[in-house]
Amino acid sequence: MHVAIIMDGNGRWATQRGLPRTAGHIEGAKTVRSVVEAAARSGVDVLTLYAFSSANWSRPAGETSALMRLFGQYLFTETRRCVEQSIRLNVIGRRDRLGDNLLRAIEQSERLTAGGTGMHLRIAVDYSSQASILQAARRVRAEGPLDSDAFMALLNEVDHCAYPSGEVDLLIRTGHERRLSDFLLWECAYAELYFADCLWPEFGESEFKAALDDFARRQRRFGRVAAHDPLGIRGEGT
Repeated sequence: MHVAIIMDGNGRWATQRGLPRTAGHIEGAKTVRSVVEAAARSGVDVLTLYAFSSANWSRPAGETSALMRLFGQYLFTETRRCVEQSIRLNVIGRRDRLGDNLLRAIEQSERLTAGGTGMHLRIAVDYSSQASILQAARRVRAEGPLDSDAFMALLNEVDHCAYPSGEVDLLIRTGHERRLSDFLLWECAYAELYFADCLWPEFGESEFKAALDDFARRQRRFGRVAAHDPLGIRGEGT
C-alpha cells in the first residue's frame, strides 16, 4: 500500500497561537516522526511526504532557509531511527538547488538506510510533479514509445527515487484545503482522497488510523463495473 500525505498547515498553526511560522514547522517535524512510526506499524509499504514544493521557494528567504535547516536536522536525528526500524529513506525531487551540506546529509541518510527491508519512506523536497513529468517526457522522445510502467521508471529516475514506489493508493491532505498542489499527479491517477479536518501539527496517530479506516471502506473499481452493478450505474467512467 502506498500512502502519500500533503502536510499542510504548519504556518497557520503557529500564527493562530501568536508564534512565528518557523515554530509551526518545528512542531510539524514532531508530527512527521509520529506518523512515520504509525505508518510502519500499520503495514504501509510506501509513505511519501510532501515536505517542500518547488513553488515554496517563493516564500520569504528566512522561512525557506529555516525549512532547509530543519530538514537537515531531521535527517541527522531520524536516520538512526530509520535504521533501527528497517525503514528505507529516500528524498525525491530536484537536488540542484539544495545546499552542499544538505545534499551530503541526504546521500548519507539514503546510504545508511538502503538495507532496510521494511517501509519505504520518501520525502519530497523541491518537488514539482508537473516539472517531473515534463522532464520524463523529454526523455521519452529520445527513447521512443513506451508503456506506463516504463514511463513511471523514467519519473523515478528524474525524481531520484531509488526504489520502485508504484501508484498512490491513498492521498491524505491536512490544512482544510482540497487540492493536489502539484503533488504526484501521475501516481495519483486512481488514488483515494482523504481530507483531514485539522492542521498538520494536529494530525497524529489516531487521525492517521481514521484515514486508513476510511480507505478500507472504499470500493475501488478503477473504472470497472462492480459485479453487483451490471448496468454500471455506480461505476467510474460509465
